[in-house]
Amino acid sequence: MNITQIIIDETIKILKNKGHSDIELSLTSTFLGDLPMDSLDLATLIVSLEIITGLDPFKAGFKTFHNIEQLVSLYENVA
Repeated sequence: MNITQIIIDETIKILKNKGHSDIELSLTSTFLGDLPMDSLDLATLIVSLEIITGLDPFKAGFKTFHNIEQLVSLYENVA
């Protein structure tokens, strides 16, 4: 399972559903800064990732993350 690719794919899917087509992502793209996402989009992403991966890095409580790389790290640490 390539968690990086899953996170990127799911992020693109959410943004496309919002009508954004030319999306450029990098590991340092911030969810609520660089990308046209809001908190509901971020919650949707987290739920999708839990369903797809079966992993929940937030089970013990919320952990701070701002960009794709940090979110990947959270998932890799619980895999």
